Amino acid sequence: MSADEQPPLDFGAVCQRWRNRRHSWRPTGEGGFDPTRYRVREMPNDLVHTAKAFVLAHHHSGSWPAVRCAYGLIDTDALAAGQLVGVPTLGIPTQVAVLTWVFGRLTPYEESLALNRLVLLDDVPANAETWAQARAFRLAAARGVRGVVAHSDPEPRTRLSAHGPEMIFPGHYGTIYQAKGMDYLGKTRPRRLTVLPDGSVLHDRAMSKVRNGECGRGGAERRLVALGARPRNAGEPGRAWLAEALHAAGARGVRHGGCHRYAAYIGPRTGRLLTATSYPYSKAGQGGVAA
Repeated sequence: MSADEQPPLDFGAVCQRWRNRRHSWRPTGEGGFDPTRYRVREMPNDLVHTAKAFVLAHHHSGSWPAVRCAYGLIDTDALAAGQLVGVPTLGIPTQVAVLTWVFGRLTPYEESLALNRLVLLDDVPANAETWAQARAFRLAAARGVRGVVAHSDPEPRTRLSAHGPEMIFPGHYGTIYQAKGMDYLGKTRPRRLTVLPDGSVLHDRAMSKVRNGECGRGGAERRLVALGARPRNAGEPGRAWLAEALHAAGARGVRHGGCHRYAAYIGPRTGRLLTATSYPYSKAGQGGVAA
């Protein structure tokens, strides 16, 4: 099923895939996934750039988050010749409270991380994502990671094209996290997002760096310039430039109803370490619990 078709009502019956930042669907009942054909490996420092290029090319956001651990799903078929066909990553969320609220007894950024990317190409058979995620978690646990937080965004995302709005992300409810048995922790609070014409989100923290002239602001400034804003002059106050740049780039404010939040303890079973409350799983069309 192509990305241009409407997503099916039963999100549990399909798997989402990506290519060139466009999504597609694989029915879970189609079969065909052979775990002996694939392997998941940790991407060492000299290959992280390969994982980054893959995510930038195929994930709908077109962005590379703050990654601590990158893993590659490798197709070992003779015809594929070791091709990289998927990338899960664990890393640092926008706020430390994302981790400490869930795993209060774990050291954030070392023992607890966020699953911030999971991208599989459209030729990977259905049901591979849970398998790949489980093996990435196993590799992370071997290096001392004990807790993982994941979010699923149920809000569709569009970008502007010559033919009008184009859906690049239909929203999802965390079906693969539920299949993995991760704890459901309700929804994050509603908020307003700054969405750029290419469908990506310019996060509040990135804009704060620009306003205050902090280290790391260059990425946000380059994104805005690429979308039509003028370059920032040397010594120019960040607050004034950002307001002008957002307007020039065509940024818009969008109300977001909150993401579904999941967590998993992936280390040796020494007792429950979640310090947050778990709830019954939310399904497509249900709002979930705000937390």
